[in-house]
Amino acid sequence: MSMRSRRQCCCNTYWLVRSSGWPIALLAAAACGSDEPAARVIVPTGANMRVAAESLESAGVIGSPKAFRLYARLRGHDRGIRPGMYELDPGASWESVLTALRNGRGLVNPITIPEGFTLTQIEALLTSRLGLTSDSVRGAFRDTVYLRRLNVPINALEGYLFPDTYFFPPGTSARAAVTAMVRRFEQKWRPEWTARLDSMRSTRHAVVTLASIVEREAKIAAERPVIAAVYWNRLRRGMLLQADPTVQYALPVYQSRLMNRHLDVASPYNTYRNPGLPPGPIGAPGAASIEATLYPANVPYVYFVAFPDGHHEFRNTLEEHQSAARRARRQWNALRAQRQSQPAPSRSPAPTRRGGF
Repeated sequence: MSMRSRRQCCCNTYWLVRSSGWPIALLAAAACGSDEPAARVIVPTGANMRVAAESLESAGVIGSPKAFRLYARLRGHDRGIRPGMYELDPGASWESVLTALRNGRGLVNPITIPEGFTLTQIEALLTSRLGLTSDSVRGAFRDTVYLRRLNVPINALEGYLFPDTYFFPPGTSARAAVTAMVRRFEQKWRPEWTARLDSMRSTRHAVVTLASIVEREAKIAAERPVIAAVYWNRLRRGMLLQADPTVQYALPVYQSRLMNRHLDVASPYNTYRNPGLPPGPIGAPGAASIEATLYPANVPYVYFVAFPDGHHEFRNTLEEHQSAARRARRQWNALRAQRQSQPAPSRSPAPTRRGGF
């Protein structure tokens, strides 16, 4: 029976027995179940039972906010609800829903891993949002079970914790969190991608590694396949990748603006000094960057340069590239000069921050 038909049964039961008294009718209505997946319900901070009941209705957990509020009041449980995000069964009894709201049972902690995030950045999120220790998180990142299962030739899961939003209940361990991210990677990796690897004579690790560089380079979605094509063309010709994001990854302290001295950093991830791909990914690529790397554009370019508005210009020859690079440099210098000419921000107290994590 669908959730809609089960709810119809609940409503009919409620109205049929209404004359026998509210408590009996409400308990009968609360007894209906559902096979639907868990629903996510947000109870804002400071919300009263009316707001909570409306959120429950919007998520499909209850049918009648008014009846639910009356039931809560009759049970003496209409106060003291805990705010947060819950995962609740649409078929749960009203009593169990009330217990969850009062005791915080079913609370989850949403954590979003953005595309391109490194293990260091993911570690910071997990330790701050889940209260985990750095040692436990780093240990989970190096779990040999997953390294073998994914056939990862490096000693950590960099690039294999899929960027997405996860909902972790309180008390989630580091290993459980990493397990969820690895499973999401495996779910997102399509069977046709494996077939494509064979036709490319490549490996998943090589593709994920290059996709992580594409993820960091591309600011415009349509440019991903072209950027991937440039890197593949350079690799086929035996040219150095010379990818700035790999240098930024190799530096002990992140630098948004690279200087010539940074390009000499001694690291296997420095693609200005070392031929071929780096040993592994430099962050977590999303599905779009992986697909762009597997199916690059059919273009001959071997050079590109980034402009301040986020777009890249692609060229075939070094002379053409150097001309484009000079134009890009002038625009970058003009932007920096404009920023430096702007007045310093006021030192007055900062406004109260609203929203966000």
